[in-house]
Amino acid sequence: MDASQKFLAWNRFIRFSFYVLVSGGFTLPLIADEPATVSQKQSQQDSKKTLYTYQRDHDPNGIGKFYRGREIARVMGYQGAPWLERKTREQEERLSLLPKALKLKPGMAIADIGAGSGVISVILADHVSPDGKVYAVDVQKEMLELLNKKLEKQGVKNIHPVLGTQKSPGLKPESIDVAIMVDVYHEFEFPFEMMQEISKALKPKGRVVLVEYRKEDPTVPIKLVHKMSEAQAKKEVSRPELNLKWKETIGILPRQHILIFEKTSAK
Repeated sequence: MDASQKFLAWNRFIRFSFYVLVSGGFTLPLIADEPATVSQKQSQQDSKKTLYTYQRDHDPNGIGKFYRGREIARVMGYQGAPWLERKTREQEERLSLLPKALKLKPGMAIADIGAGSGVISVILADHVSPDGKVYAVDVQKEMLELLNKKLEKQGVKNIHPVLGTQKSPGLKPESIDVAIMVDVYHEFEFPFEMMQEISKALKPKGRVVLVEYRKEDPTVPIKLVHKMSEAQAKKEVSRPELNLKWKETIGILPRQHILIFEKTSAK
């Protein structure tokens, strides 16, 4: 085959290839590094489809939606605010120990995710003042209204209420040093999506803190679906796709774990 014949043959191949590509007849072979890319994208799509499962028969205190083997708990409505504010809570949970355990410092930016009526936010705000901030995030407007009344009454200036959604805390990228969730994470309806957004909101080396009732301890007087084991929490949160890695677990509270995860460098 001379040069002109080779050129004509190559030209016909190019035109035919373009035809089948746009007509959907079949797909041309990919270059060496493309199969992995396509496979990776397909894998991501498949994982999102199977991220959550649903069961009709489930714990009455759960929503019948499961994430990595755990049933998601029902959210406590704003009507339950008095329980958050109960006088016996400090004696039962000793949450005033959190700031020291987390080594909070003045000037830090903290997000209290699922802040409710602001019990934890007020504790945190005192330890990051005068220049630090606490973003009190909640998905219920009624909770934030209760919080605003409390802030006005107590004269607290460095707590900023934020109305989030089921999938996002509504915080700016790399705006916080610590995101803390006290008895909250297990109620996230979309835990994967929410943790993705929380991770984005963390500064480099920022921390996620989960405070959850210990499922391993049957004497903790909380409904089962509202507890989390340390192993389950690590399974869900310490994941490369979230850019989060478990760092330590602190056991100073009488009923809850304090699990700390650190933001890793995105790959």
